[in-house]
Amino acid sequence: MKRLLFSAIILLFASTAFSQLVLDLGLKAGVNVSNLTIDEGSFLSENSVSLNSDAIVKMHWGAFGRVGYGKLYLQPEVYYSKKGGNLSSNIFELSSDFDYSNVDVPLLLGYKVIKGKVLDLRLMAGPVFSFVTDANYPEELDAYLEDEFFNEHLIGLQYGLGVDVLFLTFDARVEHGSMIYDDPSFVRGKATTFMFSVGFKIL
Repeated sequence: MKRLLFSAIILLFASTAFSQLVLDLGLKAGVNVSNLTIDEGSFLSENSVSLNSDAIVKMHWGAFGRVGYGKLYLQPEVYYSKKGGNLSSNIFELSSDFDYSNVDVPLLLGYKVIKGKVLDLRLMAGPVFSFVTDANYPEELDAYLEDEFFNEHLIGLQYGLGVDVLFLTFDARVEHGSMIYDDPSFVRGKATTFMFSVGFKIL
């Protein structure tokens, strides 16, 4: 009798826990508004050369998953993305995009501030691991930029908020990344990106 009662309690606990477990899988796409933060090295400073960067708009698209229990959830993602900035100079005749393509893999921890039947309001933050696949920059800088200073693996931080409405999901995030180009004698540059994405759950 005791064994039967114990088994019934364990089964009830397991079924309750499983019923509260949320598993989602979906597709997403959106825009990146990114800009390069430029640190000028000794070469540019000694020759009175300055580089400035303005924001550019690029795209990202990919997939996301979500595993949650109650108001907490873990959201891994993988998507193709483009970031960078529009460079200009006081000496070089250039006004052109410095952009790079990468595969981003964020791992976000989230909390549902509002958890309703139709609408959820979420907060999230976590690391993002990026694998650079291509970099494009103005031809005027070709003689100065060396391949050895381009980073192929970047680590950044993402944080932001999101809203779920039925099967649709909307995210707005800020991303701070590590240096895409890191040459202390010439120039160092990294991107800060604002991201807005729309997704839909397929599972």
